[in-house]
Amino acid sequence: MENGMNMHKTMTPAIDLRHLTKRFGGHAAVDDVDISVPPGSFLVLVGPSGCGKSTLLRMLAGLEPPTEGEIAFGGKVVSSGKGGIVTNAAARDTGLVFQSYALWPHKTVEGNIDWPLKVAGWPKEKRAKRIDEVLKFLDIERLRQRYPAEISGGQQQRVAIARTIGPRPGILLLDEPLSNLDAKLRVDMRSELMRIHRATRATSVYVTHDQVEAMTMATHVAVLKDGRVEQFGPPDELLLRPQTTFVATFLGTPAGNLIPVTRQGAALTFQGVALADAALAAGQEGAQLLYRAQDITVGAREGRPRVTARYAESAPIAGQSMVTCLIGELRVTAMVDGFFRAEPGAEVELSFLHEPDAVFDAEGKRISQ
Repeated sequence: MENGMNMHKTMTPAIDLRHLTKRFGGHAAVDDVDISVPPGSFLVLVGPSGCGKSTLLRMLAGLEPPTEGEIAFGGKVVSSGKGGIVTNAAARDTGLVFQSYALWPHKTVEGNIDWPLKVAGWPKEKRAKRIDEVLKFLDIERLRQRYPAEISGGQQQRVAIARTIGPRPGILLLDEPLSNLDAKLRVDMRSELMRIHRATRATSVYVTHDQVEAMTMATHVAVLKDGRVEQFGPPDELLLRPQTTFVATFLGTPAGNLIPVTRQGAALTFQGVALADAALAAGQEGAQLLYRAQDITVGAREGRPRVTARYAESAPIAGQSMVTCLIGELRVTAMVDGFFRAEPGAEVELSFLHEPDAVFDAEGKRISQ
């Protein structure tokens, strides 16, 4: 019986969103979202500005009520649009790290960490011990008596995280917490957040527009566009099997190339050049072929289809050059071994080294296996 109970407990999602919708007037900022993740997950909500990811996070935090649908934490419904259930934000066992840090300027670092513990009813002795623990854990012990204005942005971010994890929340919510940091510090803090996630074992939900952060940190990724989930799953699944052209071109560094093709007899052609078998398009007259940058190179390759393009720019990456070219208005990225440079506007040949990685219909839906 005990094993059965443990299995049931393990199978209960830490976060379960069912048909979650948030409307502002006639606009659906979040539109019929279904997401479920197990305890200990690191869920990343990623997408461009205005896609609804921050609104979704605010609903999880209890700062916005849903218009429709439900939010359940550990099997318990905490928000219901039609059911009228809205659990107070303070009673959700969540901690929220804001993009702007939101530290109290009149309190010291120690005071910022102490306040939520005090509000939660922790006795003084336990608060003091916990403050010592999180200060040491985040390596900010020396900042104990300083005020937010006296420390750097990176240090303020550590204080904001310390304040949030102090009460040991079961769910940690992070709203673009690294966006105000410089590039190097972002990388350092990314590793730090992953360490914190492993140590606290809290289920984490992380909002970002940076797909590198998403693919580096996540156990689960939800790609949002116009309030809807384009695709949800493990990061490698989204990279290897994107279900829409939006996901295919939003994720990955560099982004994938989409080549528009038309059916001509038994081939799918681009500018009169046969690129793939028409059978891949499942009877469609037009389609879009996905090629990774590493599947295209500059220069002719024997037996491989090639097209003419104009050189735009190149960037060195780990012993290779990422070369961007233009075919009319279409931007195509290719990889070349070693260092490559040409005059902007110079004519070059691009060779397609392999079959397309995926085929999409004209509306952007995947149609290939």
